[in-house]
Amino acid sequence: MEARASGTDAAPVVDVGSLIDQGPWPVWAKIYVFMAALAVLLDGYDNQVLGFALPAMIAEWHAARSLFSPVLAIGLVGVGVGAGLGGLVGDRIGRKAALIGSAVLFALATGAVAWVHDISPLLILRLLAGIGIGGVFPNAAALAAEFSPQRNRPMAVALTIVCVPLGGMIGGLIAAMVLPALGWRALFVLGGTAPLALAAVLLWTLPESPRFMARRPERFADLIKLLSRFGHPLPPHTRFIDRTEVSDSGKPALLAIFSPFYLRDTLILWGAFFFNLFAVYSVFNWAPALMTSMGLDLANASRTVAAYNFGAVIGAIACAWLIGKFGSRISMVLMTLLAAGCAAVLSVLSQGHPNVQDLTIWMALHGLFTNGAQTTLYSLSAHIYKADVRTTGAGTALAIGRIGAIVGSYGGAALVDAGGSRYFAALTVALIGTATCLAFIRRHIPRA
Repeated sequence: MEARASGTDAAPVVDVGSLIDQGPWPVWAKIYVFMAALAVLLDGYDNQVLGFALPAMIAEWHAARSLFSPVLAIGLVGVGVGAGLGGLVGDRIGRKAALIGSAVLFALATGAVAWVHDISPLLILRLLAGIGIGGVFPNAAALAAEFSPQRNRPMAVALTIVCVPLGGMIGGLIAAMVLPALGWRALFVLGGTAPLALAAVLLWTLPESPRFMARRPERFADLIKLLSRFGHPLPPHTRFIDRTEVSDSGKPALLAIFSPFYLRDTLILWGAFFFNLFAVYSVFNWAPALMTSMGLDLANASRTVAAYNFGAVIGAIACAWLIGKFGSRISMVLMTLLAAGCAAVLSVLSQGHPNVQDLTIWMALHGLFTNGAQTTLYSLSAHIYKADVRTTGAGTALAIGRIGAIVGSYGGAALVDAGGSRYFAALTVALIGTATCLAFIRRHIPRA
């Protein structure tokens, strides 16, 4: 969409929001979404690597499970802090810079864990890694949303965030092979080197979000080059606006998300993230330990959690497709209720000595429905908040959600000690809470 500006130079003015939302989804834009997704993939591996290594670390250090609860919790505190800071930094200096900086931080902190021999340095490193991990999520989601037309946005964001469980699934498969052969330290070496290599690639190849550049005249030349690559050649003196994706309040982003326009959805979205991440991180952090306490060996425990993550990948794609057909309200509420049902079945199966195959199948289904809703929460937050406050809105929701994950980390050891039945009963209650919050959000994604 173009218009002529009033003035002596008669520079054309382009509404970049309309140009992207109503145009095609060019190949280069898909490539940039893929790059953001790769960062999330490695983020997902590093996010779950401690859970895979935990049984071996407990055995090597002769430590009680409860001593690792603060380690898991402080990592999630870091993720919450990183999500909030990453959102603010992304809205202020750019999504690209915030994404790369976050990836470098979690890479260095994760890699350093391979050289620790005690819980104290592990606490510090997991806090730093968590800050980096948290900063990746809102910026990757914002980049995926802002490189995509409106009709493709839910799928683009879902395919990006689905790389969290995909990274966990790959981590589970790697752990099953590496732990018996090379030990737990090799998992952290890989978790440090791969993100550093990717950060170097992103630094040279990933552009900034077009909507971010449209709000900064000094970046107009870069935006013209990017849009030309997308098939929109423009004269060098073009000016840009973004009518569709700027909030009306004029307040700083952190205050704007509490304006009357956003307040209800902000608070309810926080509740949905809280309950959902309690359920998700209870599995990420404690399911391997739970499975070994139920009699499974390390390899089978890792494969069971890998099945959970495999289901999560399928669920994210399925839920994004359902949102396109039916909108996000009915799709996400239905997925979450089905996840609660699977957790209830697992609660029954966990009594006595469960069959490994049955556990694996129901864990895969539980991961499918739980993470189908969890990954599309990022699509929903990208829809609720406009571009000038998007990473702040998504980041603060994720930060609040980490409180639920922290509760799950501290309570996880007690739930594991109480047995699988109570562990999965707690997940059932949390997922019912998620579904209730999702039902009351006002600005859901409409059907395509």
